[in-house]
Amino acid sequence: MRFDILTLFPNIIESYINSSIIARAIEKKLIEVNIVNIRDFTLLKNGQVDDTIYGGGSGMVLMCEPVVRAIESVKTVDSKVYLMSPQGQIFSDKYAEKLKEETNHLILVCGHYEGFDERILKFVDGEISIGDYVLTGGELPSLVVLDTVSRFIEGVIDTDSFQNDSFRNNLLDYPVYTKPREFRGLKVPDVLLSGDHKKIDEFNKAEQLRVTKEKRPDLL
Repeated sequence: MRFDILTLFPNIIESYINSSIIARAIEKKLIEVNIVNIRDFTLLKNGQVDDTIYGGGSGMVLMCEPVVRAIESVKTVDSKVYLMSPQGQIFSDKYAEKLKEETNHLILVCGHYEGFDERILKFVDGEISIGDYVLTGGELPSLVVLDTVSRFIEGVIDTDSFQNDSFRNNLLDYPVYTKPREFRGLKVPDVLLSGDHKKIDEFNKAEQLRVTKEKRPDLL
């Protein structure tokens, strides 16, 4: 699967994709991540990509020309284009899986400053928000989308690894433990040391329900 991330700050994206699981997925050619600098597509000699707001207002707004030209430089008939925006549809695990199923090419556009010229919406398929709050730019949301969608691509992580993840089947993940068996009086549940896989499975399922009821009862 290919991801094109359009940004004014390529270094932010580059530092992340060169680390950990995403870096290994790129190395294995399971995903491709292309960083596009929006400034490369301005027609203004000084590299300007934003301007003041018509009608008045504080801040600067990203102009249509460089953003749309950047989109068109990588877009194909099979691409899906999304703006990272606090006004977008709230991102979720199910949404990530849907994106993975609907296309092999995601174009993620990172905003900055006071936002986008409204006409840019005519050139995208939708807007994505990672929560009801405002960030200084769309780079972090784009990386959240990249990371989450990539986990659903075969080979990026073990399939068994995400089948019991939080939000699968509307449940949170069950608690997990590692060595030592006891830490400052806190012990690993005996059933997990029993070697009885049936009992361990039953225990973990019960723990999923318990944790979900305690932390996120709205999911049930």
